[in-house]
Amino acid sequence: MSQLAVNNFSLALAFALVLVAVYISNREKLGLTKDIFYSISRAIIQLIIVGYVLKYIFNVNNVLLTAAMSFFIVLNAAYNAHKRNPNHSKHYLNSLLAIFISTYVTLGVLVLAGAIKFVPSQIVPISGMIASNSMVAIGLCYRNLHELFINQRQQVLEKLALGANRKQASLPLLHASIKTAMQPTIDSAKTVGLVSLPGMMSGLIFAGVDPLHAIKYQIMVTFMLLSATSLGSIIAGYRTYVDYYNDQLQLRI
Repeated sequence: MSQLAVNNFSLALAFALVLVAVYISNREKLGLTKDIFYSISRAIIQLIIVGYVLKYIFNVNNVLLTAAMSFFIVLNAAYNAHKRNPNHSKHYLNSLLAIFISTYVTLGVLVLAGAIKFVPSQIVPISGMIASNSMVAIGLCYRNLHELFINQRQQVLEKLALGANRKQASLPLLHASIKTAMQPTIDSAKTVGLVSLPGMMSGLIFAGVDPLHAIKYQIMVTFMLLSATSLGSIIAGYRTYVDYYNDQLQLRI
């Protein structure tokens, strides 16, 4: 079996592709050059640091250290999801609770079912995969909910004036936001294998695992991500919509 080799020359050639994006940005005056260089610089630094940390954690193979690293991923994902919420009355606890439950319920089922073991080489990557997808879904839920409260403010006020409580007045907006949050994961599940070969499956195939065995893991990942995004967006949405009202059932917007 041939080993994959990523040397400095291959990285330099790959970086040339980034320069193509920079060239297009400058030529079309998109104003993305600074963001591109900042994002790749940050990615390189973060990945190098994480690489050394993971190497240490994998070598130590300590249960508490593994759990701590997994929880750190959840905390960071919750913080980033919280930042994506445009509402000025937002609460970090809502994002943390949504990602914590969606990540560890899904992860717990996988561990109890014997699909993965509680070892750092499996728990840390899977935690990151679940938390990151949940974070994206929650961010979409937040942004869409905020836009709907702005665009449909009058309809919400009319429902409140007719005697509806805040949940009844907000339910159509809430359902639409949760649906929007879950749609990318659902669309991805529809096209997996036909349009894209996702990371888990591709990584296992690169490592020399039999494709049929890799497919089983990818099916597990698909189930896992659908569970996490649905739990995360539902919990975040139902905990967040109340932030748009004050104690007198008046819209804060």
